[in-house]
Amino acid sequence: MLGYAFCGSFCTHSQALNELKGLIDMGYDVLPIMSETVWTTDTRFGTAKELRERVEELCGRSIVHTVVDAEPLGPKQPLDALLISPCTGNTLAKIANGITDTAVCMAAKAHLRRDRPLVITLASNDALSANLQNIAKLLSRKHVYFVPMNQDDPEKKPHSLVADFSLLYPTLHAAFEGRQFRRLFQ
Repeated sequence: MLGYAFCGSFCTHSQALNELKGLIDMGYDVLPIMSETVWTTDTRFGTAKELRERVEELCGRSIVHTVVDAEPLGPKQPLDALLISPCTGNTLAKIANGITDTAVCMAAKAHLRRDRPLVITLASNDALSANLQNIAKLLSRKHVYFVPMNQDDPEKKPHSLVADFSLLYPTLHAAFEGRQFRRLFQ
């Protein structure tokens, strides 16, 4: 079973949903996870209720959305891999520094205790500034892999990086083999 976690970066949720559907169409059994912010926040990209309903419909199960419900994902309910897609800079920083105050961060901590792949699909406006050190910190951790990323708008957002969501599956496949897929930055 795969865990598939959603963080903020609401503008990338449609891409994340497409990749989630693709994994399910390939036959993966998926446990959905959401940060508390995603669980409750309505944005110009859609309502929280619409997103929750779509994700639960695709996965056929309830969404893990609290720290308490995420804690057993490592020891009691092991996952083959955990994908955080999208992963915000805030969540990236928390994972890099061992902070577990959200369902997604707790899921990552619990999951990494089992030495299984954590795949991060980063979407962050400060990836090439405040969060660059956190990318480096996580690159040095075993079992943490990044979906290749690029600058989405170098002129207007020079510090922003967004993963190429279409490379999620090949990154997951490489992670199962214990290697980072391709080069990290495109």
